[in-house]
Amino acid sequence: MIQLLPAGIEQIPLVQEMAAETWPSAFGKILSQEQLAYMLQKMYSTSALKEQIEAKEHRFLIAYEGQKALGFSSFETNYLKKPHLKIHKLYILPAAQGKGLGSKFLKTLKTAGQKEGMKNLELNVNKYNKQALDFYLKMGFQKFREEVIPIGKGFVMDDYSLLKPI
Repeated sequence: MIQLLPAGIEQIPLVQEMAAETWPSAFGKILSQEQLAYMLQKMYSTSALKEQIEAKEHRFLIAYEGQKALGFSSFETNYLKKPHLKIHKLYILPAAQGKGLGSKFLKTLKTAGQKEGMKNLELNVNKYNKQALDFYLKMGFQKFREEVIPIGKGFVMDDYSLLKPI
């Protein structure tokens, strides 16, 4: 049985381990090795994750099957002072893909958003990550904006912003 459980500071090493495993398969053919390493350090260093949890109030969920972690997500409500639940991260380990975990995360996040009065789910997806983009479109998300976000060292995130009413 798969459970999605809240995660905090004590699970940072586990989130880092899963990010190191999921990112190369998700972005290895899209981003250079230099950008991949830079982004992992920038977004998943211990200090960055602590800031996301403590200062930015991002909430993390980890999917477990028994004791084995299979993936993670992070989100915040009232994103940019709008009634949006922003999904910042949703990654499934390559070996766990195809088990319905992405759908389970989205259903759980939708329920969390409803309980807190949110009207939409929002997320960004890399324009060239066809597998992820196709999944989100199939799940009812719609493109509402294109963004090129500078992240430092000359790198950018080239994304679609997606929205789905709750």
